[in-house]
Amino acid sequence: MILLLIGDFHIPTREKKIPFEIWQETQNSKFDLIVCTGDLTDPELLSKLQFLAPVKIVMGNMDYYHGLRKFPRSLVINLKKCKVGLIHGSGIHPRGNPEQLSKIANEMQVEILISGHTHAQSVRQYNEILLLNPGSATGSWGGGPSTGIPSFQILEEINDEVNIVSVYLKSGRLSRLINLYNIETRKLR
Repeated sequence: MILLLIGDFHIPTREKKIPFEIWQETQNSKFDLIVCTGDLTDPELLSKLQFLAPVKIVMGNMDYYHGLRKFPRSLVINLKKCKVGLIHGSGIHPRGNPEQLSKIANEMQVEILISGHTHAQSVRQYNEILLLNPGSATGSWGGGPSTGIPSFQILEEINDEVNIVSVYLKSGRLSRLINLYNIETRKLR
């Protein structure tokens, strides 16, 4: 199963649109599911994402103000060999705190937790929990350690491993970083 991990768009309040290179890359790829960390802030963006693949989404803290309150605050996605949790990440202080995120993952009974809110892409392991953050698809300012670099991630479950491709746009060029996570040993490489 191939998942597109994406979120923190903040369109049109902070950014006008998704950068062309990011949007083109998502359109040229095939995904079984889109996993969105919230903060769409534009209801029309959801239909654009649904055109690419089915969407699982949680409500971001800014969605509340834009009539997108219908989304859950958390959800669990079952892959073949593991469970993936999805939250926005607001309410975590300091933003992206791995100790708090791993505690939430344990409460959700998941091996992998995807969150947003920081607008900074990350792949890290804490207490045997894989913590993923796709960053901001638009590179929007986020009030914390955001990078201003548009980004997303691709998660692919292959046998006992999860392949994580972090894609980001810098100086007009797309770059990729690849990490592997062994589900059985719970080790990130």
